[in-house]
Amino acid sequence: MIDFEVVPLDATDHLDAGDEVPAFTRPLVTDEYWEDVSLPDLVEGSERTILVFTPMAGSFLAKYVWDELTERGWNEADARVVGITAANPYSVKRFIDAEAVPFEFFADPANEVAEKYGFAHDLDGMAGVSEPRLAFVAVDEDLAVETTWVAEEWPEFPDYDELENDLGLA
Repeated sequence: MIDFEVVPLDATDHLDAGDEVPAFTRPLVTDEYWEDVSLPDLVEGSERTILVFTPMAGSFLAKYVWDELTERGWNEADARVVGITAANPYSVKRFIDAEAVPFEFFADPANEVAEKYGFAHDLDGMAGVSEPRLAFVAVDEDLAVETTWVAEEWPEFPDYDELENDLGLA
């Protein structure tokens, strides 16, 4: 059994329903390649896109979340599900390959997207080093937030059944 302490995260002023999401361009990594893609281009033509912010690719929390989403069939949902992680494209590609993750990810090694969205948290005792807290954001075709779920502790996981209802995936 893993022995760790649950740590409350600082309050955050994050995006919420009705807010317009900040646009960004980052490498979008798939199981075959990566290329720079803007969020507006990614969302175009999709009724709903779900952005899933996780800590660094390969962390136990990221592995657990993506395993859960795969088991629940989110890769076959009526929404485009895309990860965002504070890792470079090489690390993301290794994670996708090693874990057979059927999703695509924005690589955001400087964690700037999570900062813009209000989902970043500082890592213990490391000045200037942050990663995304676990967060789910449903974005409509007009780049408006439909709903969010954001972790308030580390580690914290959503009630996935409730989350699927909130995101319209159930």
